[in-house]
Amino acid sequence: MAVFVLLAAFSAAVGVQAATTERIIANRFSGLAIDGFDPVAYFVDGQPILGLQEFEAWQGGVVWRFHNEGNRASFLAHPEVYGPQFGGYDPMDVARGVTVAGNPRLWLVADQRLFLFSREESREAFAADPERYLRQATERWRVLERDLPQ
Repeated sequence: MAVFVLLAAFSAAVGVQAATTERIIANRFSGLAIDGFDPVAYFVDGQPILGLQEFEAWQGGVVWRFHNEGNRASFLAHPEVYGPQFGGYDPMDVARGVTVAGNPRLWLVADQRLFLFSREESREAFAADPERYLRQATERWRVLERDLPQ
């Protein structure tokens, strides 16, 4: 947990931010964003928690689930804060110029934003130098997002 706090403080100090998007990865079978995990729980509870069907919301072209009404309301007020950056794609892969879906169980909150990773190694590398990878990912995301299928 100390690593997450340290990263948040470091990232805030350098002022690096990733782009947010309305192009969110959704499970192709359920249609749920980030496999039904509550995006606000990463911030509030410090861990991934599955959302519940009774607390759903439609935003950014996908269905989101939340653990409770408070989390749902917080997300709807600020989806740019709570939604995963780069649409849920692994920022390390985005920095390399490719789109690989992040895993909601491999996550990191840095600079008060949620990032999902496809591999543990990606998360570790990102945590070691978030400023560098966010800069690269942000530059490449503009082109990658444009080329994503509708």
